Amino acid sequence: MSCSSVEDIPEQCKDLFTQDGVLLKASIGRSISDLNSIGMLCIVQNSDGTKCIEWRPNDLITIDSDTQDQEWAVVNTIGRRQRTLSGNMTSDYAAARARIIRIPLDELKTFKCSRNNQQMQFSTKQGVWQNTFYFQHGNAEIFVAYLKNHVKTAKTRHDRNTYVVVEPNIESQVLNRSFAELDIFTENTTDVVWNLVSNFKQRPYETTLEAFSKLTDIVYYGNEGMNGKRDVSEEVAELLTKSMSALEDTTTVTRTDEYEVINVKPTLPPRPCIPRGTPLSTEKWEGLQDPEGRVTEIDGVRQLIFRGGVAHSIRNSVWKYLLDYHPWRMTDAEIKILQKRKTEEYFSMKLQWRSMTDGQESRFSEYRDRKSLVEKDVNRTDRTHPFFAGDNNPNLMVLQDILMTYVMYNFDLGYVQGMSDILAPLLLLLGNEVDTFWCFVGFMEKIASNFDMDQAGMKQQLVNLQQLLTFASPELAKHLASKDSGNMYFCFRWLLVWFKREFSHRDIMRLWEVLWTGLPCANFHLFICVAILDSEKDVLISKDYGFTEILKHVNDLSMCLDVDRILSTAEGIYHQIISAPHLSDQIRIILGIPTVGSRPEPEPEPEPQTSQTNGYTRI
Repeated sequence: MSCSSVEDIPEQCKDLFTQDGVLLKASIGRSISDLNSIGMLCIVQNSDGTKCIEWRPNDLITIDSDTQDQEWAVVNTIGRRQRTLSGNMTSDYAAARARIIRIPLDELKTFKCSRNNQQMQFSTKQGVWQNTFYFQHGNAEIFVAYLKNHVKTAKTRHDRNTYVVVEPNIESQVLNRSFAELDIFTENTTDVVWNLVSNFKQRPYETTLEAFSKLTDIVYYGNEGMNGKRDVSEEVAELLTKSMSALEDTTTVTRTDEYEVINVKPTLPPRPCIPRGTPLSTEKWEGLQDPEGRVTEIDGVRQLIFRGGVAHSIRNSVWKYLLDYHPWRMTDAEIKILQKRKTEEYFSMKLQWRSMTDGQESRFSEYRDRKSLVEKDVNRTDRTHPFFAGDNNPNLMVLQDILMTYVMYNFDLGYVQGMSDILAPLLLLLGNEVDTFWCFVGFMEKIASNFDMDQAGMKQQLVNLQQLLTFASPELAKHLASKDSGNMYFCFRWLLVWFKREFSHRDIMRLWEVLWTGLPCANFHLFICVAILDSEKDVLISKDYGFTEILKHVNDLSMCLDVDRILSTAEGIYHQIISAPHLSDQIRIILGIPTVGSRPEPEPEPEPQTSQTNGYTRI
């Protein structure tokens, strides 16, 4: 038998990314037996440095018997075998390799995602989709993200789901050739020009056109030097530097070994100045209820509250709706029945912990620890306010009773430090123990993730805040990052208790009721953070505060903030961002609006009609 060495096998290549569970749906020129096969879609790098997309059917995956033992098996594809093959093994190998689909990246023209990003098509020829794959587990988003690391793409205008592969160095080649033809420099044109261009930071388009028009004048009308040409590199440098020196923050420069791209940093539209409205009055509130007490025009009520808050005289009623204690469409009679039931439920839960014996408590460590923490926090909550001041204050006892009852209501969450801060303004306004408890429950439903034991909810909010600040105020975000404050940890207290310690009781009531409307977008409380930081931007940057100074400065803002000014600024920033043409999907997710890739897909192909009877499917 003749032997075939490893040299007969295609060169070794490296997998850069792999995704399992990818179905081959269509492929021009392939055997029909290959269709609907499950395989692995990969991005691979060949030994010569070229890259390709590769699909391998699952039945080509083997267990290498040379390395297999009782507990572990190294899984390889047949395309990666390195040992010597002989006889039929070589022909089997060749047949197996023939079933692998390879799409060189330097030949890839377009690719398209469809059917909720579960289907992906590739084309190396204009207007022809040669290969179609279906992602059975999840979708193609991760694969596309990795693919974009290796090819430069642009979305087509007529279909946002179709990507065209752009050759990145064509533009720089054309520019370099143009400068070479001008022949106005005595040294390497590329070095001179691109060294200058790499310093351009703002208005690259307008300024470049202006600069190069003046270069023409220098070429045609300047004094001649050696060989009939001037060395004008210094003049060019001065000209272009003057044109661009004031524009540092609106472009970025991306370099690779082959080309250099200057990207314009998009700017936000002007920020509108939006004055606050008047609070929802008693007359308007009563006028928005029908004769039986149902609230009509719920969206209109929320808009009025968002614009101006609620008159203090009716907060006691309106807050119960905003915090989901009273359903908007319930009649007065239905609300009375609801309150009776909620009162019984509250005192039933309260009795559970009040009737616990000392012996039970001694054997219930989790309960005992939470009770101890509640007592400590209550004793230091808003003690300077007259409502909670003094020894043996009965309002403190009610505060503690409500928190202990909440422990029984939601024992999985229990009590976490900071909850007493959330509860205190509710009790101050509502007075009634039962009403306060259920409004507290409604508030906690909105911010429960703030009190996760692993702090995952808080960490995500800090990440979202950092992204929002970077989009709205890149200069400030850059400064904070340079001072080890890019993680936004100095805003932790703001987010944890929704600015409770930054405003007076009256102001925090106004802020909270505005935020409870859920308008104008999801996570509007993050815009409050951005608005506060924006108001302090000049101080933070001009004084070059470090991490410790930033933290101290932010803490010192407590009770020194104008709530109406902050709300107005936050709304203006929101309108700035929502109107930005470069609004990213990251920001869209934070705002709770659809991402660009989530636009409605075309109707899928109709599936065969089925009916199910007695556990059997009939087609």
